[in-house]
Parts: sequence; structure tokens; C-alpha cells
Amino acid sequence: MKRLLKYTLGLLLLAVVGLFVWGYAPDTDAAAMKAKYASQASQFVDVGGGLTMHVRDEGKRDGPVLVLLHGSNASLHTWEPWVERLGAKYRIISLDQIGHGLTGPNPTDQYDADAFVGTLDALMVKMGVNKFALAGNSMGGFVAWEYALAHPDKLTHLVLVDASGAPEDPNKKLPIGFRIARTPGLNKLALVITPRSLFEKSMQQSVSNQAIVTPAAVDRYWELNRYPGNRKATGLRFATYADRTRDVGKIATIKTPTLILWGAEDKLTPVSGADWFAARITGSVKVVYPGIGHIPMEETPDKSAADLDAFLSKGVATSGNSPSIASTP
Repeated sequence: MKRLLKYTLGLLLLAVVGLFVWGYAPDTDAAAMKAKYASQASQFVDVGGGLTMHVRDEGKRDGPVLVLLHGSNASLHTWEPWVERLGAKYRIISLDQIGHGLTGPNPTDQYDADAFVGTLDALMVKMGVNKFALAGNSMGGFVAWEYALAHPDKLTHLVLVDASGAPEDPNKKLPIGFRIARTPGLNKLALVITPRSLFEKSMQQSVSNQAIVTPAAVDRYWELNRYPGNRKATGLRFATYADRTRDVGKIATIKTPTLILWGAEDKLTPVSGADWFAARITGSVKVVYPGIGHIPMEETPDKSAADLDAFLSKGVATSGNSPSIASTP
């Protein structure tokens, strides 16, 4: 019996050692990350309460303002294709949300909807931006429609890009990184064990256009998620999602002209979510991209940017029930 116990403990010890050898990754150095991932357009804005946010304010200075919110475990870099294509016409503000990118953790350790909406609004006030179009992808889409509910007077348009918030199929298979983040116990190990291969696999599972899964893109996800405090923030954020009891029925009260962009092959937020939002936001316009996954602004940048520009240029959404447009990449 003692020999069996020693043998079992030995195997467990070997397994733990092997796990750490395979996936141990320390925090990245904050200064090194800023040197690598900030740009000449980067600003670090003190919004109060000990929080400084990484922001890029680019494009036409006197153009209509477009604010962009990235998704879970991403960063403002995901919007670079849109900035490149739309910057000549719009003033484009992208930002690393709390717990992400070069912004880092929220000093309050709060990551519910109110925290994301509140820090975004504090940033806009600090920058003197009082009226703008707001677009968000995935988690950023969730923050965007929550902001539309809280501050409808500040928005000209709302753009939901594969947004989260629609009821989820409990049996759907999430990318491996998201499954780990939502699993008690494993999410604690993720504070120190985050192999690069995990981010590569998650990105491959999230998109259909595999051309965007480049070594540089994988490195960026992997390194910025290890920015000091971001991994702890991820755990706190997913715990908050699990306890969320938001009244999603309020979405039907949104009157802001709304555009819904979606990848037909999205496995993380299935295209049924586009129908769900379109059925509830009166007058919204829906565009679905065949052959595209979770990140249309990167997977089909020309078409998605053109569709966005066409919508913003109209000034108002169409009336009546939501039109459905089957777009091509």
C-alpha cells in the first residue's frame, strides 16, 4: 500500500513538473511590451482612480468620430485593418479595455458591464469626445450595447460585430483558451501556465480565414495576455460572466441606428446571435459574411470596412424590420 502511494505521488509530481516545463510562462515586462506594441499614435490617458488606458487617436481630426472596442483577450491592434481603410474619412479612437493589452488591470478589480462602460465613458469625457459612433467585436460588442443603454444620448450609431450577449447554446464547443478560462481550477493554473501553443490553437479555432493566424499575431496575443495583471483580470472577468444576471430584454429599448456584422462560420458567437440582435433592435441592418469566422474586421477587412462606411454615411438606419444582407468576403 505504501509502495502504491509513493508510486502515485511520484507520478503526480512528474505530471506537475511536466506541466510546468511544457507551459510555464512568466509575466512579460511592461516596459518591453510598451516598446514593442505601442505606436506613434499611442497615448496613455489617465482616467482617474489609478487607471491609465492605452489609446490610439488616429485618422481625420475633424471627421466623424468612430470608437472601436476589441474582444476578449484581444487588444486595439485587431482594428488596424479598419483604421487603415477608414482613417482618411473618420477620426478613429481604439483602446485597450481594462484587463487587456497595454492598459492592464483595473485598480478596482471590477470587470462587470458597469466597470467596462464606466471606464469607457471616463475615457471619452477625458478626451472631450461627446458624440460618436461605437463599434465592438465579441466582448467589445457586449460593452457597446451596454453603453448604448447607459448613454444613448452620446451615440450616433451602434455597430455590433459578432457581439456577445445573445443566449448561448450550453453545448457549443468553445475554443480551448476560453474553455480553460471558464473551468474552475484550470483557470488558476492559467495564471502561470499559458503556453504559446494555446493561443495559436484558440485563434485557429476562432477564425475561418487562417491567413490572419500569423506568428506575429499569435505572439501579440500571447505576450499581451501575460502583461502584468492581465491574466488575473481574465480570471476575474470570466467569474463575473458566470454570475451575470443582466436584463438582456432591455436591448429592445435601443433606438440608436444599429449595424450588425457577422461571420457566418463563427463558432464562438454563432450567426444565430445576429438574428437574435436583429429581431430585438428595431430598424437594425444585418450583414452576414459567408466563409468568415469571429473577427470580420481582420478576416474580410475590405468588405467589412466598406459596409461600415456605407452605413455610417447614411446617417440613419432603415426603418421597419431588420434587413438581412448576405455579403461576400
